[in-house]
Amino acid sequence: MSVLQDLDWIIQRVSSGNLLAAALLLGTALVSSLVAYLRIADRYSLSEFFEFAIPREVLMHPSARADLMFWITKKALMPFLLIPAGITFVAAVGYGTNCLLGAIFGIIAPVFGTPGPLTVILFTGTMLIAYDLSYYLYHTAQHRFPFMWELHKVHHSAEVMIGITKDRVHPLDELMNRAWDGVIPGICFGIWSLIALDPVEITVFGINVYIIRNILMMDFVRHTHFKISFGPINNVILCPHWHQLHHSTAQQHYDKNFGLLFSFWDRIFGTLYIPKPDEEFKFGLIDRDIADYQSLSGLYILPLKKIGRLLARQARRLGKLRFKGPNASV
Repeated sequence: MSVLQDLDWIIQRVSSGNLLAAALLLGTALVSSLVAYLRIADRYSLSEFFEFAIPREVLMHPSARADLMFWITKKALMPFLLIPAGITFVAAVGYGTNCLLGAIFGIIAPVFGTPGPLTVILFTGTMLIAYDLSYYLYHTAQHRFPFMWELHKVHHSAEVMIGITKDRVHPLDELMNRAWDGVIPGICFGIWSLIALDPVEITVFGINVYIIRNILMMDFVRHTHFKISFGPINNVILCPHWHQLHHSTAQQHYDKNFGLLFSFWDRIFGTLYIPKPDEEFKFGLIDRDIADYQSLSGLYILPLKKIGRLLARQARRLGKLRFKGPNASV
């Protein structure tokens, strides 16, 4: 069986887990909002709970309306562009890794054949770590390089966060991310395809490990105003409150807490910032044109215009250097 056939598990994971993932997402959001409310409420009432969980000033904010319109239009694009692209990149890199290493080491068939329980556990762990490291590296690059930052500003332009803000990501940015995700996870999968035949991730009580990862990551909740912390587990899992700091406009919070699921990458690379308990944050950008991002044209077109200006300036700069000759000072 080829590596491309082995990668059927990716497609199955995307298609079969959607309904369960949606149910778990909504359940996690409800429980999180209830926990956050009980921590701050002096007295309890259903009306006050809904006012806390779904504040009118948040729902009516231009940023929230932009989130909703962007979410609807982007969901229409996903099946045609982003999901197939992600599968293709991982498959291509995995297949290339399999062929290259197989030729170098003379491996024709998987070394250990059908994987046992220990192999499945190791495979699951290494794939999770590979995906998480891949995300961390890409996320830091988004903040380092002007071209990538112009795209990533779409996500950071949210001035309020309503859960679906997690999907406030420019399609080109997401396509690039999925292409990059094909590198480290693709290499990892390609190596495993030489070790074991048809490796698949662990399921716990029938639930795929990636769905469990998404529950722990609480991506929907951490793009809300619910200040959820995991206590000592924060040293391993990045809690929603720590990620909310990443969206803060305060200068001391810039370029901090890049992690996806695991918080130890930020600790290892020196980008971890631990907020005070219940610390409040102001979300958004400090750019003067932030209001321009609260529309579909601002979210889809404005980043491309800004990238075009960056490329034009760079082209003019290179043209001047070429005109002056090799001895021109930079």
